[in-house]
Amino acid sequence: MPSYSIGQAAELLAVSPETVRRWADGGHLAMNRGGSGNRVIDGVSLAAFATERAQGLHPVPGEILTSVRNSFAGIVTAVNVDEIVAQVEIQSGSHRLVSLISRESVEELGLEVGVLATARVKSTNVHIDRPGPHG
Repeated sequence: MPSYSIGQAAELLAVSPETVRRWADGGHLAMNRGGSGNRVIDGVSLAAFATERAQGLHPVPGEILTSVRNSFAGIVTAVNVDEIVAQVEIQSGSHRLVSLISRESVEELGLEVGVLATARVKSTNVHIDRPGPHG
């Protein structure tokens, strides 16, 4: 089972190492001592904690019913429009999402920098990368 240092867990959770220590000391995140005596978090516990913590981090405003499970509420940070297509960027927490949509959609939705919007991601093609055993 993989285990993670406090620093690695902090990076994965997008918080400071001190926050990870406080969560562990408060009993919110299980932590053990590794072979070298350093505090480590097992991968299963970290995954469960990350999943639990992520619920509600990017709430979708209003009562919208949808089959799409990957919704990212955020703020529009850029809109580049040409005659037919527009590129819209949304910052949702630490996530930057970029979408190509029609110019007409941008106009109908009133999308411009500073507006709150929700990006919904539904894909049949998702790529997942993982570092090698020595990386």
